[in-house]
Amino acid sequence: MVTAEKLSFGFPEKDLYKEISFALEPGRHCALIGSNGTGKTTLVDIIRRPEGYLFDGKLLTEGAGRIGYLSQFTGQEKNRNITVFDYLSEEFIRLQEKTDAVCGAMETAEELDDLLERYQLLLDEAQSIDADNYERNIQRQLRLAELDGKADLELSKLSGGEYKLVQVIRQMLRYPGLLIMDEPDVFLDFENLTGLGDLINAYEGTLLVITHSRYLLGRCFDKIWHLENCGLQEFDGTFLEYNYSLLQGKIELQEATQANDAEIRRTEEMVVRLRKEATLVADPVKGRALKAKVSYLGRLEARNIKAPFVELRRPEIALPVVEEEIPDGEEDVLLQVTDYSLAFEEKLLEKVSFTVRAHEKIAIVGANGTGKTSLLRELWVGNNPAVRYSENARIGFFSQLQEETLNVENTCYQEFYELGFETPRSVEEYLQGYCFAPDHLDQPIEKLSGGEKNLLQLAKLCAGNANLLLLDEPSGHLDTYAQMALDKALAEYRGAILMVSHDFYSIANCADAILYVENGTIRHMSPRGFRKMIYKHHFSREYLELEAKKKELETRILLCLQEENCEEAKTLCEALGTIVEQM
Repeated sequence: MVTAEKLSFGFPEKDLYKEISFALEPGRHCALIGSNGTGKTTLVDIIRRPEGYLFDGKLLTEGAGRIGYLSQFTGQEKNRNITVFDYLSEEFIRLQEKTDAVCGAMETAEELDDLLERYQLLLDEAQSIDADNYERNIQRQLRLAELDGKADLELSKLSGGEYKLVQVIRQMLRYPGLLIMDEPDVFLDFENLTGLGDLINAYEGTLLVITHSRYLLGRCFDKIWHLENCGLQEFDGTFLEYNYSLLQGKIELQEATQANDAEIRRTEEMVVRLRKEATLVADPVKGRALKAKVSYLGRLEARNIKAPFVELRRPEIALPVVEEEIPDGEEDVLLQVTDYSLAFEEKLLEKVSFTVRAHEKIAIVGANGTGKTSLLRELWVGNNPAVRYSENARIGFFSQLQEETLNVENTCYQEFYELGFETPRSVEEYLQGYCFAPDHLDQPIEKLSGGEKNLLQLAKLCAGNANLLLLDEPSGHLDTYAQMALDKALAEYRGAILMVSHDFYSIANCADAILYVENGTIRHMSPRGFRKMIYKHHFSREYLELEAKKKELETRILLCLQEENCEEAKTLCEALGTIVEQM
């Protein structure tokens, strides 16, 4: 369906792919993974629009037919006054109207050949999308996504997550030869993420999905493309199997590299010794031995077993150091919210009250569309009479809308000069800890990937002195290792945090308390109560515990490989294999 042979492409400031080859067969569900900034979105855009890129190598999409696409960013049609069912029916209604028009024209036309051809094409198109059963198919898809009660609701009344699922369903109902989705999981709440997973697993067509979702990767794919170091690893199997196989392969390759390097060193020492002996005594036997060893050394060097590429692109996120000690009591309340209400066309929140104390980490959790982001943004603006900050509060803000905290027309250099960094070298040294190479820093921020922009937001936060962080989905768009680094930084931060998140891992690892938004108000929950609710309705506790152990072992194995400690890596890999079998 889609094949590439030795495809190479890059920008003037950065190579993305060097002679990568891959294939995507019909019916497969493929996850495209890789660190932030490795070119995942660019690769799928090349597949969609090869005529728009100058690349080397071959790319074939013969047999793929029409390619469907769902962007990271949807929302252009959300404000239309149309019901969900009618919106999903539009393609089928238009097709029926075209067919009726052709039939009407045939009643009076003298020449029917062109009309019959058009009629047959329309029939073929209708058959390809199962148009005769479209009503039943729409209801089935809505039920699968747990949106069956939303069919008669206007599109504009949907939450952002519900709208994203409707967009997924709309694309799937068109049965494209290949459906590409770019991070469809971003900012989905727990219910909608489960619905997305069910839609993916039930889909019978061919899928290529860019995702960093730990939930989806563990449940939804039977093929993996992994972009890494300008290359692409291709694996037939689940993400769980792939990660384990990849680490095993890297350990074996590093062992082979070490053995080859050791043999080269031994042979070089022998050649030096034999040459020294040959200068002292003219002995034909030693001369032949020297010649044989030199030839053997040449073969060893020609074999050139390269060490595996081992990169832990784990940013060094260090949130601001909070030095001062704020005594317990009224003085340690950094934020007081009293009888806060929020309404647009309808009331979302009413008479909400809560406090955030120094060193307290609170997660705001709830379904998409319940007003969490609007609440956090209004807290950031700080001009609502229901919001009162302590004079001790120094506020930092992380936004879903990256343009709120980043001037995307700036380069990275300019952005950090405005923060007080004085030299290019100081910016480079600082951002190196966030996985930014110097040759990326003089391009406009708008050219960065979504994950890179979020890392840049975090870097700006960490360069400040805030003791109260307002974070709106900080793990969005981040790759797995960046998410883990963020979890660690949040857990170690000694200031206060108020965080909107749908990432269960971040909440479970970092939150001291939960504000659960439902039915227009906020319910205070303990972390233990929240976890019990999640275990009951969404995730298996045992699976999540195994997932945490698995990720820890994977990280330790990579660290061992970086240190060329193969024996310890093998021992850890055996432990990892036991966990993989249990999952």
